[in-house]
Amino acid sequence: MLVAAAVCPCPPLLVPEVAAGAAPELDAARAACADALGVLAAARPDRLVVVGPADETGQGRYAEGAPGSFRGFGVDVDVRLGRGTPDSAAPNPAAPNPTAPDPTTPERELPPSLAVAAWLLAHTDRPDVPVEGLGVGELLEAGHCVRAGRELAAPEQRVALLVMGDASACRTLKAPGYLDERAAGFDAEVARALGSADVPALKALDSTLAHELKASGRAPWQILAGAAENTALSGSLLYDEAPYGVGYLVAAWS
Repeated sequence: MLVAAAVCPCPPLLVPEVAAGAAPELDAARAACADALGVLAAARPDRLVVVGPADETGQGRYAEGAPGSFRGFGVDVDVRLGRGTPDSAAPNPAAPNPTAPDPTTPERELPPSLAVAAWLLAHTDRPDVPVEGLGVGELLEAGHCVRAGRELAAPEQRVALLVMGDASACRTLKAPGYLDERAAGFDAEVARALGSADVPALKALDSTLAHELKASGRAPWQILAGAAENTALSGSLLYDEAPYGVGYLVAAWS
């Protein structure tokens, strides 16, 4: 059963060493993420699942202790997912894998979104419970995402989700995806849905439009929607800004 969820953006710039002090505008985003993770801790879950976008090589499950790194962004910062180590992390055969039949491989490095999540978990108040990761392909069909979310929220455990992903990357002329006039409206609807825990609205997000707007959070948000079916969770929007022309949203469901 899903008892709480935190939704956070996943730019590596959330890691101060990556930002190198050049992104003070993200201080508020970091603070909002910390508040959202505090909601997870207060819910006292039995298990925490971190969900984030991944490319083809990063899809699948990640055991507790899986390694991540920001060396590709020019800084000597390494992270691990949760409390464990890769050598001691045990696969969870019951955990769903909506993207591929690969076994859990803790030696595989976390995709950037899950590495950011691991950094957040290491630097904020979080539930002291087993953690596992799920990397999701950004093109995964909506129905598949919803079914995966249902499986994650199996009724025998109190489950919390940390859901990573960005909104559109097309809010300004200097944005990674250039300016797209549809971006502001798309982001506003996502912000409204996340802030009000509107499960049907998240399920109905247009995957084609999300891909065109480079919104990496669409598939993870729809996994959240599947997990939150038949719950009475309420939502709160903690942050909604678009520095660098990319929509960053933070929300907490409890």
